[in-house]
Amino acid sequence: MRTIEWFMVVVVALPAIAAGQAAHRPVSLATIATVQAPAWLERDGRNQPLAVGMEVRNGDKIRTGSQARVYLDMAEGSSVKLGEYAVLKLHSRRLKPASNFKGALDVSAGAFRFTTPALQRASNQRDVVIRVGAATAGIRGTDLWGKSDAARDVILLIEGNVEVRHAGATFEMAEPLTYFFVPRNAPPQALTRVDPESFKQWARETEVSPGDGATQRGGKWKVLLARAGQQREALEAYDKARNAGYAAEIRVRPGGAGMLEKGGGWNYEVVLAQLPSEQEAVAAAYKIKAQLGFDAVAAQ
Repeated sequence: MRTIEWFMVVVVALPAIAAGQAAHRPVSLATIATVQAPAWLERDGRNQPLAVGMEVRNGDKIRTGSQARVYLDMAEGSSVKLGEYAVLKLHSRRLKPASNFKGALDVSAGAFRFTTPALQRASNQRDVVIRVGAATAGIRGTDLWGKSDAARDVILLIEGNVEVRHAGATFEMAEPLTYFFVPRNAPPQALTRVDPESFKQWARETEVSPGDGATQRGGKWKVLLARAGQQREALEAYDKARNAGYAAEIRVRPGGAGMLEKGGGWNYEVVLAQLPSEQEAVAAAYKIKAQLGFDAVAAQ
Protein backbone atom coordinates (compact mmCIF):
# COMPACT_ATOMS: atom_id res chain seq x y z
CA MET A 1 0.00 0.00 0.00
CA ARG A 2 1.31 3.47 -0.89
CA THR A 3 1.85 6.04 1.83
CA ILE A 4 2.65 9.74 1.82
CA GLU A 5 5.93 8.92 3.53
CA TRP A 6 6.82 6.91 0.43
CA PHE A 7 6.38 10.03 -1.68
CA MET A 8 8.58 11.99 0.76
CA VAL A 9 11.35 9.37 0.61
CA VAL A 10 11.31 9.52 -3.18
CA VAL A 11 11.63 13.32 -3.14
CA VAL A 12 14.59 13.18 -0.73
CA ALA A 13 16.31 10.50 -2.81
CA LEU A 14 15.84 12.18 -6.19
CA PRO A 15 18.97 14.42 -6.10
CA ALA A 16 21.26 11.46 -5.42
CA ILE A 17 19.57 9.35 -8.06
CA ALA A 18 19.78 12.19 -10.57
CA ALA A 19 23.50 12.68 -9.92
CA GLY A 20 24.20 9.01 -10.49
CA GLN A 21 22.20 8.83 -13.70
CA ALA A 22 23.10 12.17 -15.30
CA ALA A 23 25.46 10.54 -17.78
CA HIS A 24 22.71 8.18 -18.93
CA ARG A 25 19.83 10.67 -19.17
CA PRO A 26 17.74 10.12 -22.34
CA VAL A 27 17.86 12.89 -24.93
CA SER A 28 15.18 15.53 -24.53
CA LEU A 29 13.46 16.59 -27.77
CA ALA A 30 11.20 19.20 -26.18
CA THR A 31 10.11 20.73 -22.88
CA ILE A 32 6.53 21.39 -21.83
CA ALA A 33 6.07 25.17 -21.43
CA THR A 34 2.31 25.56 -20.92
CA VAL A 35 -0.50 23.14 -20.07
CA GLN A 36 -4.20 23.80 -20.18
CA ALA A 37 -5.37 20.47 -18.78
CA PRO A 38 -6.46 17.77 -19.22
CA ALA A 39 -3.43 16.34 -21.02
CA TRP A 40 -1.28 13.22 -20.76
CA LEU A 41 2.13 11.92 -21.75
CA GLU A 42 2.44 8.29 -22.78
CA ARG A 43 5.88 6.70 -22.40
CA ASP A 44 6.68 3.00 -22.63
CA GLY A 45 2.99 2.16 -22.46
CA ARG A 46 2.36 4.15 -19.26
CA ASN A 47 0.30 7.34 -18.96
CA GLN A 48 0.95 10.30 -16.70
CA PRO A 49 -0.59 13.76 -16.59
CA LEU A 50 1.36 16.36 -18.53
CA ALA A 51 3.13 18.94 -16.35
CA VAL A 52 4.99 22.17 -17.00
CA GLY A 53 8.74 21.56 -17.21
CA MET A 54 8.38 17.90 -18.23
CA GLU A 55 10.88 16.71 -20.85
CA VAL A 56 9.59 14.94 -23.97
CA ARG A 57 11.77 12.15 -25.36
CA ASN A 58 12.04 10.13 -28.52
CA GLY A 59 8.89 8.03 -29.03
CA ASP A 60 6.80 9.86 -26.43
CA LYS A 61 3.14 10.51 -27.22
CA ILE A 62 1.16 13.52 -26.00
CA ARG A 63 -2.64 13.50 -25.82
CA THR A 64 -4.96 16.36 -24.94
CA GLY A 65 -8.57 16.29 -23.76
CA SER A 66 -11.60 18.57 -23.92
CA GLN A 67 -10.77 22.30 -24.14
CA ALA A 68 -7.08 21.51 -23.62
CA ARG A 69 -4.03 23.31 -24.98
CA VAL A 70 -0.32 22.42 -24.74
CA TYR A 71 2.77 24.45 -25.71
CA LEU A 72 6.11 22.70 -26.29
CA ASP A 73 9.56 24.30 -26.68
CA MET A 74 11.50 22.12 -29.11
CA ALA A 75 15.20 21.54 -28.40
CA GLU A 76 16.10 22.79 -31.88
CA GLY A 77 14.44 26.17 -31.20
CA SER A 78 10.95 25.84 -32.67
CA SER A 79 7.68 25.86 -30.76
CA VAL A 80 4.68 23.56 -31.10
CA LYS A 81 1.13 24.31 -29.94
CA LEU A 82 -1.59 21.67 -29.63
CA GLY A 83 -5.36 22.06 -29.44
CA GLU A 84 -7.97 19.85 -27.83
CA TYR A 85 -8.23 16.12 -28.58
CA ALA A 86 -4.80 16.19 -30.21
CA VAL A 87 -2.39 13.27 -30.46
CA LEU A 88 1.29 14.06 -31.13
CA LYS A 89 4.21 11.64 -31.25
CA LEU A 90 7.83 12.79 -31.51
CA HIS A 91 10.70 10.97 -33.23
CA SER A 92 14.35 11.89 -33.69
CA ARG A 93 17.24 10.23 -35.51
CA ARG A 94 19.96 12.42 -33.96
CA LEU A 95 21.53 12.36 -30.51
CA LYS A 96 21.98 16.16 -30.29
CA PRO A 97 18.59 17.61 -31.29
CA ALA A 98 19.43 21.08 -29.95
CA SER A 99 22.19 21.60 -32.52
CA ASN A 100 21.49 19.03 -35.22
CA PHE A 101 17.84 17.97 -35.42
CA LYS A 102 16.56 15.32 -37.78
CA GLY A 103 13.17 13.91 -36.97
CA ALA A 104 9.41 13.87 -37.32
CA LEU A 105 6.31 15.05 -35.55
CA ASP A 106 3.30 12.77 -36.09
CA VAL A 107 -0.03 14.54 -35.58
CA SER A 108 -2.60 11.77 -35.89
CA ALA A 109 -5.47 13.82 -34.45
CA GLY A 110 -6.33 17.39 -33.53
CA ALA A 111 -4.94 20.81 -34.39
CA PHE A 112 -1.34 22.01 -34.05
CA ARG A 113 0.85 25.00 -34.88
CA PHE A 114 4.58 24.75 -35.60
CA THR A 115 6.63 27.97 -35.54
CA THR A 116 10.35 28.47 -36.12
CA PRO A 117 12.05 31.73 -35.03
CA ALA A 118 13.67 33.75 -37.80
CA LEU A 119 17.20 33.02 -36.54
CA GLN A 120 16.60 29.27 -36.82
CA ARG A 121 15.12 29.25 -40.30
CA ALA A 122 18.39 29.46 -42.21
CA SER A 123 19.98 26.56 -40.35
CA ASN A 124 20.99 23.61 -42.51
CA GLN A 125 21.23 21.42 -39.41
CA ARG A 126 17.45 20.94 -39.22
CA ASP A 127 15.47 18.31 -41.07
CA VAL A 128 11.90 18.41 -39.77
CA VAL A 129 8.98 16.42 -41.16
CA ILE A 130 5.43 16.82 -39.90
CA ARG A 131 2.92 14.10 -40.67
CA VAL A 132 -0.69 15.29 -40.50
CA GLY A 133 -2.95 12.29 -40.93
CA ALA A 134 -2.16 10.96 -44.41
CA ALA A 135 -0.23 14.08 -45.54
CA THR A 136 3.46 14.83 -44.91
CA ALA A 137 5.00 18.31 -44.83
CA GLY A 138 8.74 18.87 -45.20
CA ILE A 139 9.64 21.98 -43.19
CA ARG A 140 12.21 24.49 -44.42
CA GLY A 141 11.76 26.94 -41.57
CA THR A 142 8.25 28.27 -41.39
CA ASP A 143 5.04 29.02 -39.51
CA LEU A 144 2.54 26.24 -40.13
CA TRP A 145 -0.91 25.29 -38.82
CA GLY A 146 -2.61 21.95 -39.40
CA LYS A 147 -5.35 19.62 -38.28
CA SER A 148 -6.40 16.02 -38.71
CA ASP A 149 -9.89 14.81 -37.81
CA ALA A 150 -12.53 12.34 -39.00
CA ALA A 151 -13.47 14.54 -41.96
CA ARG A 152 -10.17 15.74 -43.40
CA ASP A 153 -6.48 16.65 -43.12
CA VAL A 154 -5.51 20.32 -43.40
CA ILE A 155 -2.11 22.00 -43.70
CA LEU A 156 -2.18 25.82 -43.63
CA LEU A 157 0.96 27.81 -44.51
CA ILE A 158 1.16 31.01 -42.46
CA GLU A 159 4.69 32.02 -43.45
CA GLY A 160 7.66 30.43 -45.25
CA ASN A 161 7.38 27.43 -47.57
CA VAL A 162 6.75 23.72 -47.33
CA GLU A 163 6.66 20.69 -49.55
CA VAL A 164 3.58 18.54 -48.96
CA ARG A 165 3.41 14.91 -50.06
CA HIS A 166 0.22 12.87 -50.25
CA ALA A 167 -0.49 9.57 -52.01
CA GLY A 168 2.65 9.82 -54.15
CA ALA A 169 2.01 13.41 -55.29
CA THR A 170 4.02 16.48 -54.21
CA PHE A 171 2.64 19.98 -53.68
CA GLU A 172 4.79 23.09 -53.20
CA MET A 173 3.36 25.71 -50.85
CA ALA A 174 4.98 29.16 -50.80
CA GLU A 175 2.09 31.64 -50.71
CA PRO A 176 1.15 32.72 -47.16
CA LEU A 177 -2.32 31.85 -45.87
CA THR A 178 -2.96 29.12 -48.42
CA TYR A 179 -3.93 25.65 -47.30
CA PHE A 180 -3.75 22.06 -48.49
CA PHE A 181 -7.02 20.20 -47.91
CA VAL A 182 -7.66 16.45 -48.18
CA PRO A 183 -11.20 15.18 -47.48
CA ARG A 184 -11.21 11.72 -45.93
CA ASN A 185 -11.24 8.99 -48.62
CA ALA A 186 -11.06 11.57 -51.42
CA PRO A 187 -8.31 13.20 -53.51
CA PRO A 188 -6.70 16.49 -52.39
CA GLN A 189 -8.37 19.73 -53.36
CA ALA A 190 -6.55 22.57 -55.09
CA LEU A 191 -4.53 24.89 -52.85
CA THR A 192 -6.91 27.52 -51.52
CA ARG A 193 -6.42 30.87 -49.82
CA VAL A 194 -8.01 31.05 -46.37
CA ASP A 195 -10.32 33.98 -45.61
CA PRO A 196 -9.33 36.17 -42.62
CA GLU A 197 -12.26 35.13 -40.43
CA SER A 198 -11.63 31.41 -40.93
CA PHE A 199 -7.95 31.94 -40.18
CA LYS A 200 -8.80 33.57 -36.84
CA GLN A 201 -11.09 30.68 -35.92
CA TRP A 202 -8.52 28.05 -36.88
CA ALA A 203 -5.68 29.82 -35.04
CA ARG A 204 -7.80 30.06 -31.86
CA GLU A 205 -7.93 26.24 -31.74
CA THR A 206 -4.28 26.12 -30.66
CA GLU A 207 -4.04 29.30 -28.56
CA VAL A 208 -4.25 29.76 -24.81
CA SER A 209 -6.28 32.87 -23.98
CA PRO A 210 -6.35 34.88 -20.73
CA GLY A 211 -8.72 33.23 -18.30
CA ASP A 212 -8.35 29.71 -19.74
CA GLY A 213 -6.69 28.44 -16.54
CA ALA A 214 -3.39 27.22 -18.02
CA THR A 215 -0.29 26.39 -15.97
CA GLN A 216 2.99 28.04 -16.99
CA ARG A 217 6.61 27.90 -15.89
CA GLY A 218 7.23 30.16 -12.92
CA GLY A 219 3.57 30.48 -11.94
CA LYS A 220 3.16 31.41 -8.25
CA TRP A 221 -0.54 30.59 -7.82
CA LYS A 222 -2.13 27.20 -7.22
CA VAL A 223 -5.49 25.46 -6.99
CA LEU A 224 -6.20 23.66 -3.75
CA LEU A 225 -8.14 20.55 -4.75
CA ALA A 226 -8.48 18.89 -1.36
CA ARG A 227 -7.28 18.93 2.26
CA ALA A 228 -7.08 15.69 4.20
CA GLY A 229 -6.04 14.53 7.61
CA GLN A 230 -5.60 10.95 6.42
CA GLN A 231 -3.15 9.57 3.87
CA ARG A 232 -5.80 7.45 2.21
CA GLU A 233 -8.03 10.46 1.52
CA ALA A 234 -5.13 12.47 0.10
CA LEU A 235 -4.06 9.63 -2.20
CA GLU A 236 -7.61 9.13 -3.44
CA ALA A 237 -7.89 12.82 -4.42
CA TYR A 238 -4.39 12.73 -5.94
CA ASP A 239 -5.17 9.69 -8.09
CA LYS A 240 -8.54 11.07 -9.17
CA ALA A 241 -7.00 14.32 -10.40
CA ARG A 242 -4.02 12.72 -12.16
CA ASN A 243 -6.10 10.04 -13.88
CA ALA A 244 -8.26 12.88 -15.24
CA GLY A 245 -5.20 14.58 -16.76
CA TYR A 246 -4.33 17.14 -14.07
CA ALA A 247 -0.75 17.10 -12.72
CA ALA A 248 -1.72 17.24 -9.03
CA GLU A 249 0.87 17.24 -6.24
CA ILE A 250 0.66 16.27 -2.57
CA ARG A 251 2.08 18.72 -0.06
CA VAL A 252 2.56 17.54 3.51
CA ARG A 253 2.40 19.84 6.54
CA PRO A 254 2.63 19.19 10.29
CA GLY A 255 -0.74 18.66 11.92
CA GLY A 256 -0.36 21.70 14.13
CA ALA A 257 2.03 23.38 16.58
CA GLY A 258 3.70 20.69 18.68
CA MET A 259 1.62 17.90 17.13
CA LEU A 260 4.61 15.86 15.93
CA GLU A 261 6.31 16.01 19.32
CA LYS A 262 3.08 14.81 20.89
CA GLY A 263 2.71 11.95 18.48
CA GLY A 264 0.28 13.83 16.23
CA GLY A 265 -0.02 13.38 12.49
CA TRP A 266 0.23 15.34 9.30
CA ASN A 267 -2.08 17.45 7.18
CA TYR A 268 -2.13 16.80 3.44
CA GLU A 269 -2.93 19.20 0.61
CA VAL A 270 -3.59 18.11 -2.96
CA VAL A 271 -2.79 21.01 -5.30
CA LEU A 272 -2.39 21.97 -8.94
CA ALA A 273 0.57 24.37 -9.01
CA GLN A 274 2.24 26.85 -11.41
CA LEU A 275 -0.74 29.03 -12.27
CA PRO A 276 0.59 32.45 -13.40
CA SER A 277 -2.07 34.69 -11.78
CA GLU A 278 -5.11 34.74 -9.55
CA GLN A 279 -7.32 35.00 -12.65
CA GLU A 280 -5.88 31.81 -14.10
CA ALA A 281 -6.06 29.98 -10.75
CA VAL A 282 -9.73 30.93 -10.33
CA ALA A 283 -10.48 29.77 -13.89
CA ALA A 284 -8.69 26.45 -13.33
CA ALA A 285 -10.48 25.92 -10.01
CA TYR A 286 -13.87 26.48 -11.64
CA LYS A 287 -13.07 24.02 -14.41
CA ILE A 288 -11.79 21.34 -12.02
CA LYS A 289 -14.81 21.74 -9.76
CA ALA A 290 -17.17 21.33 -12.71
CA GLN A 291 -15.33 18.32 -14.16
CA LEU A 292 -14.20 16.41 -11.08
CA GLY A 293 -16.42 17.60 -8.25
CA PHE A 294 -13.59 18.87 -6.03
CA ASP A 295 -14.35 21.87 -3.85
CA ALA A 296 -11.40 23.57 -5.55
CA VAL A 297 -10.23 27.08 -4.64
CA ALA A 298 -7.48 29.40 -5.86
CA ALA A 299 -4.61 30.06 -3.42
CA GLN A 300 -1.16 31.59 -3.36
